[in-house]
Amino acid sequence: MARVCQVTGKKPITGNKVSHSNIKTKRRFLPNLQTKRYFLAEEDKWVTLKISTEGIRTIAKNGLYSVVKELRHKGSKI
Repeated sequence: MARVCQVTGKKPITGNKVSHSNIKTKRRFLPNLQTKRYFLAEEDKWVTLKISTEGIRTIAKNGLYSVVKELRHKGSKI
């Protein structure tokens, strides 16, 4: 899985790099992805997620178990 957040689904988008002389060339805007390990207490095991910083905030707000349960419901293998 390359450069895609497992929680939010964020992926690279394209845009223009604009030089001082206003010449536009294509570039990619990459999401701020972090590889993070969480301890899932309900299953007594560690899970490693590739998530964006917005995904980290989502886990902090909703809880890890509810986020993992939702991901498994969507078909992701965690």
